[in-house]
Amino acid sequence: MGERRVAITGMGVVAPGDVGTKAMWERIVSGVPATRLITTFDATPFRSRVAAECDFDPRQEGLTEDDVERLDRVSQLLLVAAAEALADSDFACVPDNAHRVGASIGNAVGCTQRLEQEYLAVSDEGRQWLVDHRRASPNLFDYYVPSSLSAEVAWLAGAEGPNAIVSAGCTSGMDAIGYAWQLIREGSADVMVTGGAEAPIAPITVACFDAIKATSPRNDDPGSASRPFDRTRDGFVLGEGAAVLVLEEFEHARAREAHIYGEISGYACHGNAHHMTGLRPDGREMAAAITSALDRAKLDPIDVDYVNAHGTATRQNDVHETAAFKHSLGEHAYAVPVSSIKSVIGHSLGAVGAIEVAACALAIEYGVVPPTANLHRPDPELDLDYVPLVGREQDLATVLTVASGFGGFQSAMVLTDGRAR
Repeated sequence: MGERRVAITGMGVVAPGDVGTKAMWERIVSGVPATRLITTFDATPFRSRVAAECDFDPRQEGLTEDDVERLDRVSQLLLVAAAEALADSDFACVPDNAHRVGASIGNAVGCTQRLEQEYLAVSDEGRQWLVDHRRASPNLFDYYVPSSLSAEVAWLAGAEGPNAIVSAGCTSGMDAIGYAWQLIREGSADVMVTGGAEAPIAPITVACFDAIKATSPRNDDPGSASRPFDRTRDGFVLGEGAAVLVLEEFEHARAREAHIYGEISGYACHGNAHHMTGLRPDGREMAAAITSALDRAKLDPIDVDYVNAHGTATRQNDVHETAAFKHSLGEHAYAVPVSSIKSVIGHSLGAVGAIEVAACALAIEYGVVPPTANLHRPDPELDLDYVPLVGREQDLATVLTVASGFGGFQSAMVLTDGRAR
């Protein structure tokens, strides 16, 4: 069996701001940030008190009281996104095809909120070294193992094929979609329900990033705290959310006359074996991932119409990405528009790569390059076309999206207009 084409036929998103794929798209195109002071707990003692939170009520989104009681917030976000994606795709598992349908979900930090709550319960608010298991929820095991996330999606979809959790830090969402793409391409599945989810806004996570001063301390102006490529940037803004895509073998989708948002044509991941948080300024590791993804898509650098950057609003990342685009795209890097939607929705760790893949598919669908919010004073060291403040209408046949994660993870994915090939 030759390598098969892979179409996107359904999408569901829960992103900071209002719930739903349409709401996410309208917000990022408008360039209105969803960043604000943290409301989910008292963040007064912390250096950075800014986050991009979802306005999310699980009951209003159709989850039952039992779901709300047993599921961590990350599972709740994920299931709502998955339900939207499945409905959008109009695909349903039946006994004859269930074994050809799988699930692949990306996540970085698991069920953070419930794990923290459960630890406080079993340790008497941290006072006891020996914990009392009798105070634990019967669902504690599910909070402990991230694989519970992909299991929930498989149960929702009725998928009996490949089932995987991908945890590679901030590239997890993209990597989970990349794994699903590979399974369909090689013939191991016909349909994959895939994406990423994260609900990390909890004291332990905020403390982790405070310790290394990675997040923005712009607490007096949270709406402008995430400012990728701006000379006044001072760190990323923690976010939360989920995005789920239904990927389908191209002819399978066409045979049932499914709506095709676009096609995933190439994907690659590389590691730098260099440093847990450090990036080489020459960008060679990300450039290698981009080149591999374009090669697998059988496309040239000049074919790229838009680059969705990792764009975290740290100087190290901005310099690294700029160099990577120049190395991988050559002179075309100066002609292609680049932007970061993290300026609007923050950085939701293992989820954001999947949210960005969804946004890229919509950029192709609607012919719009999303803007980078808060980019008022461009860093003169960054000399590419970083689109500021206002979106740009443009026909997009090929979009490149990239992700970078602590530990040296570098990933790249190429989306194309499936109707054009």
